[in-house]
Amino acid sequence: MSSFKCSSKYFLFILVLVFHNSCAQKQPNKKPNIVFFLVDDLGWTDTQPYGSTFYETPNINKLAKEGMLFTDAYAACPVCSPTRVSLMTGKYPVNLQNTDWFGAPQPEAEKKKPNWAKQHLLYTAPYKENLALEETTIAEALKANGYATFFAGKWHLGGTPKYWPEHQGFDVNKGGYSAGNPGVGGYFSPYKNPRLTDGPAGEYLPTRLATETNKFIEENRDKPFFAEFSFYSVHIPEGAKKEIVEKYQKKRDRLGLKDVYGMEGGNKVRTVQSEAVYAAMVEAMDTAIGQVLAKLKELNLEKNTIIIFFSDNGGLSITEGTPTSNLPLRGGKGWMYEGGIREPMIVKWDGMIKPNTKNNTPVISNDFYPTFLQMVGAPLMPKQHTGGVSLLPLLKDKKIAKRSLFWHYPHYGDQGGSPGSAVRNGDWKLIHWYEHDRFELFNLKNDISEQHNVIGKYPKEAARLKEELRKWLKDQGALFPTKV
Repeated sequence: MSSFKCSSKYFLFILVLVFHNSCAQKQPNKKPNIVFFLVDDLGWTDTQPYGSTFYETPNINKLAKEGMLFTDAYAACPVCSPTRVSLMTGKYPVNLQNTDWFGAPQPEAEKKKPNWAKQHLLYTAPYKENLALEETTIAEALKANGYATFFAGKWHLGGTPKYWPEHQGFDVNKGGYSAGNPGVGGYFSPYKNPRLTDGPAGEYLPTRLATETNKFIEENRDKPFFAEFSFYSVHIPEGAKKEIVEKYQKKRDRLGLKDVYGMEGGNKVRTVQSEAVYAAMVEAMDTAIGQVLAKLKELNLEKNTIIIFFSDNGGLSITEGTPTSNLPLRGGKGWMYEGGIREPMIVKWDGMIKPNTKNNTPVISNDFYPTFLQMVGAPLMPKQHTGGVSLLPLLKDKKIAKRSLFWHYPHYGDQGGSPGSAVRNGDWKLIHWYEHDRFELFNLKNDISEQHNVIGKYPKEAARLKEELRKWLKDQGALFPTKV
């Protein structure tokens, strides 16, 4: 009889232990996971939640319905590398002199070009071409707080291996190195990428990067993780699957769409979203996001994972390539107008963010650093993320203190833009173009397309913003173009 009682107690103990372990496995991590989707060169209106009727993005559409969509989110620069610096450091790029895409010509090279002085009024400001190793990146900060860290895709923050993701706080790096695009044919294997082994011939890059991201998530499902999926898409040179391109060619014909162009600063600018290859790339990007979201759901991590969707600069619509249109925004990549710096931004956090909400507070890419720290309960690092503020109150349907946002791009862009700086405060935006020392003032609430320069009508507003911009540039240690 006593033997039976012992056996019963032992069986009951095992049963309780198994049940406890089973429940523990189903419990989410105390710290939330973060999955950050960063798309390259995606315009503000390039997805369905932001108004595109030609491109199809069902997964991003679903994300917007489940989270918060920001209408006035900005990149810190109209080109890629500086914005990526702001994401990694929480600083304005000008503070680190990382003001142009890494690899762009320095003023010394411009001075050696025989036609430069005939075509330009200025030599651009010098800039630093690496993300300084002395900076504590957001990956390093999260890693110090117990997070596994992962990077997939485009890095473009340093020319030599010592500056690549694995030396900037990421445990795993799949595909991130010095290149700013995958090269001709690079969207299909063989990739010729020193940080990504080739897949089967014809394997598609966004699909592969999604697979690598899912592998990391599965391997780290029992600990908090930070995964940045930084697409090479939708940067040129374009590359898409034939069957998806054909789908959009048929859709274009069915809708009767034509390639239509206008002019911006003497340059041709696309005014209609109608290019089939670009549309196919946007859809493939959306599909890759869907792959990762499906994996999170499969692993029961969906409710404890924060999802962020963002782009690094405006859509390419002027010179260099014109695959998309940013209308109603003016300009595009490489320009200080809204088309060059305003970005799509969606944040989903189950249980914390009300589904299907919109927020029109102006925010900027520098803000992600302190926001991520507060999201995971880590202490802020005010000496590091000097250019941003935590957006956690906004995500909880509260407000943040009013402030101005700034930009400094003292370079000529490959897309026809010229050196300039800008400030936005409330509905007002002031741009200082360094050629001819010219200023433009816009009221974005009344004129989102920046068609009406009202600087003569509102001199007090202009004077206030000029002084604010001047002071900020001085405080940041900004470098400026010089006369030819």
